[in-house]
Amino acid sequence: MQKFFNFLAGIVMGAVVGVIAGIMVAPASGDEIRDQFQNRADDMVADLKGAVAEERKRLEAELELLKRGELKVS
Repeated sequence: MQKFFNFLAGIVMGAVVGVIAGIMVAPASGDEIRDQFQNRADDMVADLKGAVAEERKRLEAELELLKRGELKVS
């Protein structure tokens, strides 16, 4: 059990050292990085909403064809 806790402590210490090293060598400030992350997240949400809207239009058109009997279900 002691080996497991030593291993776990090593992982935690490695993660802490990694985070500190990442902060020290980051090319931008924390505010800039947060802004970049927010912009990317906003872009991803917008892309997802666009894809959902396109798929909805396609499905609505397919539904209309089914209602009119112009499309057969296989």
